[in-house]
Amino acid sequence: MNLLKLFTLALALIGSPLFIVISALALISFYSVGIDVSVVIIEMSRLADTPLLLALPLFIFAGTLLSESKAPQRMLKLSHLLLGWMPGGLAVVALLVCAVFTAFTGASGVTIFALGGLLFPALVQDNYSEKFALGLITSSGSLGLLFPPSLPLILYGVIAGTRIDHLFLAGIIPGLVMLTILVLYSMAKHPVRNKKKTRTSSRAIVAGLREAIWELPLPFLILGGIYGGFLVAGEAAAITAFYVLIVEVFFYRDIQLKQLPAIMVKSMMLFGGILVILAASMASTNFLVDQEVPMRLFEFIRQYISSKYTFLLLLNIFLLIVGSMLDIFSALVLVVPLIVPIARGYEVNLVHLGIIFLTNLQIGYCTPPVGLNLFLASYKFERPVIQLYGATLPFLALLMVTLVIITYFPLLSLFLVNLVG
Repeated sequence: MNLLKLFTLALALIGSPLFIVISALALISFYSVGIDVSVVIIEMSRLADTPLLLALPLFIFAGTLLSESKAPQRMLKLSHLLLGWMPGGLAVVALLVCAVFTAFTGASGVTIFALGGLLFPALVQDNYSEKFALGLITSSGSLGLLFPPSLPLILYGVIAGTRIDHLFLAGIIPGLVMLTILVLYSMAKHPVRNKKKTRTSSRAIVAGLREAIWELPLPFLILGGIYGGFLVAGEAAAITAFYVLIVEVFFYRDIQLKQLPAIMVKSMMLFGGILVILAASMASTNFLVDQEVPMRLFEFIRQYISSKYTFLLLLNIFLLIVGSMLDIFSALVLVVPLIVPIARGYEVNLVHLGIIFLTNLQIGYCTPPVGLNLFLASYKFERPVIQLYGATLPFLALLMVTLVIITYFPLLSLFLVNLVG
């Protein structure tokens, strides 16, 4: 048995896929307590009975279609026409467009690569310093993870057994608070110019609206359908995927029919990776529950921490470390099953907990020394990662302030849920 455990550790150290390591741990764990290992397959098969899981591949497909089309350019152009005249207009546009794009694609790397090449030279040309431009794009690459239809929000809901529509509502106000703080900072840092910017003509704005007319209804389609009582999350995902397919292939013609198979394969590979990791994790999670590991862990923590607020502080520190080392999907799958029972013991609302989770993991993407966004931006812009550390620090400090506000003012997360739900 010890040899098997050492072998599993060796697999993890040499960089084997996460689902192999988790599956091996589940098999060894059940075998060590004399339970037939076929229970692992049974636990995995239960995942197929999760209706909310249907929304994941459909939203991933819609997001992949948008990232492969010219939607980022249209969003950027329209936002610049509407907001480019204001102080810090281009920086504000960058924040808004990155947030919206990340919300639909669910991946900060896609945002940095799809929009970074457009935004970075534009910001530098607009007299922003290179340091500010690098920090802004790197930090805003994961800015939209709290907004619907964020894939991590859906995944958290599946793992924690929390309603997806409640999570979609809960992320809106905290996401807007975070966005507002960064927007105010960007406006304060706008470069001084001799000439005052003039407002864009109404004719240009109408032309920009006409160009992006088919993509503008997407947020209203999702939120209006779900909270209008017409659609559940899975149905909203199906309609969104179908709508994006028709618009990008037949209306805009950004994507050729012959490209669709490759895009489907790309999106389903991402979903397949999430699905296999999630299935393997469910077996491991049930073993931990059967052995009462979360409850023992809760009792141990309770001996030293009696305050709910102290627990939340330590949880934030832990999640920031996790978020800087793991991608968001792996972090959710591995950590949520352990933390949820402990948070229940401290009477933390699970919807609020989900927003805290994602805020931490979002910040972890740009937290030195190993935040994923730092390395992606370093590769994209061909700058040393040390330079990215310094560039992101002001934005990181503001995001930390937002995290504290979100953590200790749960009403921000729960207001819309209580109002609508």
